[in-house]
Amino acid sequence: MAFWWTLIVLAFASAICRFLLMLIPPNVPSIDIDASDVLDDGNQTQESGFIYIPPKGRTQQADRKVKCYEPATMKYLGCFPAFTPAEVMDRVAQARKAQKVWAKSSFKQRRQFLRILLKYIIEHQKLICEISSRDTGKTMVDASLGEIMTTCEKITWLLSEGERWLKPEYRSSGRSMLHKRSKVEFHPLGVIGAIVSWNYPFHNIFNPMLAAIFSGNSIVIKVSENASWSGCCYFRIIQTALAAVGAPENLVEVITGFAETGEALVSAVDKIIFVGSPAVGKMIMRNASETLIPVTLELGGKDAFIVCEDVDVAHVAQIAVRAALQSSGQNCAGAERFYVHKDIYSSFVSQVEKFVKSVTAGPPLAGRYDMGAICLQDHSEKLQSLVDDALEKGAEIIARGRFGRLGEGAEDQFFPPTVLVNVNHTMKLMQEETFGPIMPIMKFSSDEEAVKLANDSRYGLGCAVFSGSQKRAKEIASQIHCGVAAINDFASTYMCQSLPFGGVKDSGFGRFAGVEGLRACCLVKSVVEDRWWPYVKTIIPKPIQYPVAENGFEFQESLVEALYGLNIWDRLRALVNVLKILSDKNSSASSNRRTD
Repeated sequence: MAFWWTLIVLAFASAICRFLLMLIPPNVPSIDIDASDVLDDGNQTQESGFIYIPPKGRTQQADRKVKCYEPATMKYLGCFPAFTPAEVMDRVAQARKAQKVWAKSSFKQRRQFLRILLKYIIEHQKLICEISSRDTGKTMVDASLGEIMTTCEKITWLLSEGERWLKPEYRSSGRSMLHKRSKVEFHPLGVIGAIVSWNYPFHNIFNPMLAAIFSGNSIVIKVSENASWSGCCYFRIIQTALAAVGAPENLVEVITGFAETGEALVSAVDKIIFVGSPAVGKMIMRNASETLIPVTLELGGKDAFIVCEDVDVAHVAQIAVRAALQSSGQNCAGAERFYVHKDIYSSFVSQVEKFVKSVTAGPPLAGRYDMGAICLQDHSEKLQSLVDDALEKGAEIIARGRFGRLGEGAEDQFFPPTVLVNVNHTMKLMQEETFGPIMPIMKFSSDEEAVKLANDSRYGLGCAVFSGSQKRAKEIASQIHCGVAAINDFASTYMCQSLPFGGVKDSGFGRFAGVEGLRACCLVKSVVEDRWWPYVKTIIPKPIQYPVAENGFEFQESLVEALYGLNIWDRLRALVNVLKILSDKNSSASSNRRTD
């Protein structure tokens, strides 16, 4: 009895000590980033304050400059160089030298780097969100949800579990190798290349960077020409944090440019991570095939949002409207097809109509607007063409958001939230990735029909299923061919950074985030060693030593059955035969030696 009491007391004392240690803040130094030129208009170039007008008949590529502007106001932000292939090669070479040093760093040093970043992010949320808002047109709340929270979640997951998943993992050695010890080792690949999109400029940089650096790699990131201003601002945070832990220079590089820059990066690195469109993803794969490097592709989606008849209609309608707005031109590829059971279709549409009519499009930093600007030039024209095609084929607009105060000359950069009914799959709106604030709602009659409609897409990134029965929702989601699924919620899978993220079909392949994403930055090496070296070593049985004996195959046949036979009696009989052959061979060998 005393023994058990001793264990209980020790366990309780250990728990108290761990709790007290949690109250002691870790010693994490602060870093200071000069951001005076980022949000202070007076410190920008002489072009500040002017509305940016894209040149007619001449591309930015021709000028070899990446010009940045606020999509919500078209205000000029700055200009960055378009890296040439030679310049890209030079940056990768510098990153490769830095990686050789960083590969020998300890997990303690890597964790300190993460803590410094986390501390800075928490203390400078407003600055980070304002930069993201200005460069992409998203609201401060959307920036906080998609940029800050997801990045903080990834950092805390790496701090708590990252080292565990990168340590050697021991595996079973099987029946024939009982005397061996088997393990999998995870070594850094070298230089990771990442070509990221503009929709989440902060998280899209930090997401691959954190995994690459924590696993011992260096990384070169090509930011989108549509979000280069924010990308270069965020790069300062990374550089300063790396310097604070004594990391080598050039361990992380951020480069700007156009297609030529990205192509050069693919040809120079040891792995490429790409976030973008299927068309560009195919080009990335072709280029990567020249050097046979691994590729991770996240190529967008056309996610289905399925609503069964047994839900709280008002609650789910509110979630659906936000999911549609997150699928805007400045946000993620969220839900783009909404399937609602026929029994609640009318009430659901009525609730959505009420919510959407309260939504206003306008400058995101004003704080009162739920929708910001369309980041890509001419994208609003594409969105309108999709709506027009649907209208021509019988769809009907039942609700549209309104515009707020827009900057002069910037009207065409906005697209009002739009809800359509009477849609079907012959419409381009239901097949092509929209990436805009358009909400097409279609009714279904049975769960089987809902699954069929959801799978009728060339994309397969994610889905969301809502039902009063969790079992029913899980059953529907399990039949949808996609990479991520949320049950009675939307986009929750991405907030669980222990989970891999990615899709199938035209949504790409490979995974980032989670254990799978972290290990995808590694050379996975299988290692087998003697378990009881040097006392037990591998020997070649006499019957199969060179020259192979006449009964060599008989020996192998019996050995296989002894190890893998389906019942114990067959295995025992085979084992006896193995021992008999070994005995006969040894006797024969002894007889031959006596004869000699």
